[in-house]
Amino acid sequence: MYLADSHTHSRCSPDGFVPMPEMAAAAEKAGLSCLTITDHCDLLALDGSHRILSYDWSPVLLERKALLDQFGDKLSLPFGLEFGMGHLDPEAAHRVLSQPGIDFVIGSIHNHQEKNGGTDFFYGTYTSEAYCHETLDDYFGSMEALAPTDVYDVLGHVIYPLRYMERDGLHISLNAHLPRIRSILRTAVEHGHGMEVNTFLGRTLAPWREILALYKEAGGEIITVGSDAHRPEGVGGGIPEAYDLLRDMGFRYIATYEARVPQFHKL
Repeated sequence: MYLADSHTHSRCSPDGFVPMPEMAAAAEKAGLSCLTITDHCDLLALDGSHRILSYDWSPVLLERKALLDQFGDKLSLPFGLEFGMGHLDPEAAHRVLSQPGIDFVIGSIHNHQEKNGGTDFFYGTYTSEAYCHETLDDYFGSMEALAPTDVYDVLGHVIYPLRYMERDGLHISLNAHLPRIRSILRTAVEHGHGMEVNTFLGRTLAPWREILALYKEAGGEIITVGSDAHRPEGVGGGIPEAYDLLRDMGFRYIATYEARVPQFHKL
């Protein structure tokens, strides 16, 4: 079986910890065939205080050279990026994405809208259902703006804020938001984009079932799977279980990317 983890981070991410080769060693140990390291580039600061309209690729390129030197003959290693809030400034986004050799771009929404403070959802304190639904309205509003753009390949962790609501002890239903999610996924599919199933280290699988049903209804076929690992011990977390879920939902393939083009692998 072709096991691929298409969402991981190294020390080139602000919240990463280890060099790329250490993540690859963990991938090899976990029996993966493919590892895509998708370090963060966000056009909005974590605290929402300002936009970040450029990206220094040099640390990533140095790490990637070491990665390929040590593991290039052992694993498939696409050149990835997790690109946050790319819809805010398409011109800046295209400058970032002009870096030669990029294989794969996850389009993510990590922050509240600027009119609502712009802070990363991680920093929220989710103590009431009303606030959670306000947050989800904000989040899906940004995703609506991202969906038709050309600054990503797959929509990243579509249910991202839920992980922090769960952290704070609230189990929030997406029922009120499903029509909006359906529209977002339809738009993404119409523009040739895919969606990732983000396992959150294997912690988040069941909530994807209703999202995958909407994606399938929209005609979606491009699905990548990622653990969102920031440490070696998380690499590959939940990938086999996600494959089982996809098979159960009637999907036949997962995708990895090469030169921004999906490559399909039978489940």
